Amino acid sequence: MNVRAGFKPAPTKTIMTFDPDIHHRRSIRLKEYDYSRPGAYFVTVCTHNRECLFGTVTDGKMISSAMGHIVSSCWHDLPAHYPHVELDAFVVMPNHIHGIIILRHPDNVGAGLKPAPTGKRHGLPEIVRAFKTFSARRANVALITPGMHLWQRNYYEHVIRGEHDLNEVREYITNNPAGWDRDDDNPAFVGAGFKPAPTPLI
Repeated sequence: MNVRAGFKPAPTKTIMTFDPDIHHRRSIRLKEYDYSRPGAYFVTVCTHNRECLFGTVTDGKMISSAMGHIVSSCWHDLPAHYPHVELDAFVVMPNHIHGIIILRHPDNVGAGLKPAPTGKRHGLPEIVRAFKTFSARRANVALITPGMHLWQRNYYEHVIRGEHDLNEVREYITNNPAGWDRDDDNPAFVGAGFKPAPTPLI
């Protein structure tokens, strides 16, 4: 899937290329940037205290738990709630998710398939917040874990700038399970002393 005309964010003075060692670890939210504008966004959301709730990685492949399947289902259900949202590459990892959200212009919402959005267009922060709320509620009900904190309160995002950047992010997401044994979100990797423990979000 290509980033179509109207999906690319307007260039800013600072052009940032995708660096998985940086962009999946910390927010690079741009000051005064309108996160409701059409564009492609790379999002990472981590579990509360980075607990491994969503399954395990075996031989470079992610094996999802029941909670992991619920989280995946809620992610893929987002376009049903937000007609201007299109989803691209996505992966559930043991204690986080990576995904690409594309916000479309109202004129690009498929005619005859979904109604064009009216009134306020929901931006990226509200969409991510809704995903976290939907998935936490559904997981707590399904698994009988009332009141359990599923997600960290913040999230990480990267504004995707053009097709080269998009393809790099897609590749990173696709290859994430294969790199789990070296991932600084992997408690076993951190515990072995190879990486410092991640600093909690404030």
